[in-house]
Parts: sequence; C-alpha cells; structure tokens
Amino acid sequence: MTSLVVVSAGLSNPSSTRLLADRLTAATVEALEDVEVTHVQLRDLAHQLTDHLLTGFAAPELAAAQRAVAEADGVVVVTPVFSASYSGLFKTFFDVLEPGALDGTPVLLGATGGTPRHSLVVEHALRPLFAYLHAIVVPTGVYAATDDFAGTDLDARVTRAAGELAALMGKVSRVDSAVSKRRTVDDELTAPTPFEELLRRASQG
Repeated sequence: MTSLVVVSAGLSNPSSTRLLADRLTAATVEALEDVEVTHVQLRDLAHQLTDHLLTGFAAPELAAAQRAVAEADGVVVVTPVFSASYSGLFKTFFDVLEPGALDGTPVLLGATGGTPRHSLVVEHALRPLFAYLHAIVVPTGVYAATDDFAGTDLDARVTRAAGELAALMGKVSRVDSAVSKRRTVDDELTAPTPFEELLRRASQG
C-alpha cells in the first residue's frame, strides 16, 4: 500500500496550518487509489524535539515519526510563517531526521500566514530547504493566507498540487527509484558496509 505522511507544524488547536494540511491530504488521497495516511503533529512532539537536540536521542513517539517520514512514498509538509520563514519547530524536526531520510521522496510544500505578503515563503525558504534534503519537490507549492480559506482559488491550487504529488508517488518507487537512498545509521548497525566497498567509493569520488 502507498504511504503518505503529513507533517503539520501548527501550534494552536485548531490551527489554519492543520486545516491546510487536511485539505492537501484529502485531495492527494482522492487522486490516489490506495493510500495509507500518517499524521505527524509537531506540536505534540515539541518537548521531545528539544530533548533530541540536547541529548541526541529520540523518544519513542519522535522516533516513530522520523521512521514514518523516512519510509513514506510521499510527504506533505505544512508550516506557519514566523518572521517571513518556516517556524523553528518545523525546521527542528527536519534537522533531526537521519541524513538521507528524504532522498528521492516526493514532497508537497504548504504554508499558512495571516497576510498574502508572505506568499513567497514557499519559494524562498521551503523549496531550498527540501532541495538541500534531496527531496523531489512538486512544482506547485500552496500558501494560504487567512482570507484564502473563504475563497475558491485555494481549492484549485490544492487540487493541482495534490495531483502533482500523486503523479510523482505513482512514478517513484522507494525500491526502484533512480535516486538511491542513503543508508541510515540503523542500516549500518544491522549490516555494515564492507571496508573494501568504502575504499572503492572513496577512490571513485
């Protein structure tokens, strides 16, 4: 079954960030025939994220969220806009993912704010972050200001972005992807890469 993970960084409950995440999720599920959805609410993991930064170890709930993202066939991420960029809570979650966790993963970017003036946050902040993480970012990002939720233009943008994500999820296999996944620390502990192979890769670099 295709797996979709939705990461929402809204701080309030309820929040416009979660509302946008839910709309993007519903549109993506509608575009796919068989999909299992996992929601990651970063508000619930805030203390565990801080502990991880200080200790280097993830509590069980955070570890499960990290694993879900790393194993997902597609990811929807939505953040509120703080100081013209993504929130610190949002950035912290992606800072503590295993290196390579998002390599080759299709990702749909979303953001919310109180005014249309922050609409470029998707392009100048979110897209560079996920390009650095080697994700495959869908062409259409979705920014929703408070007034957008009462209009019809948001629906069209949500539908378009979700369709692009669904198309990528159908084409990119986590096993056969042209973009190979990096091995995680757990992979190396379970089946270490032979030293001869490491030397061969170093000589080719």
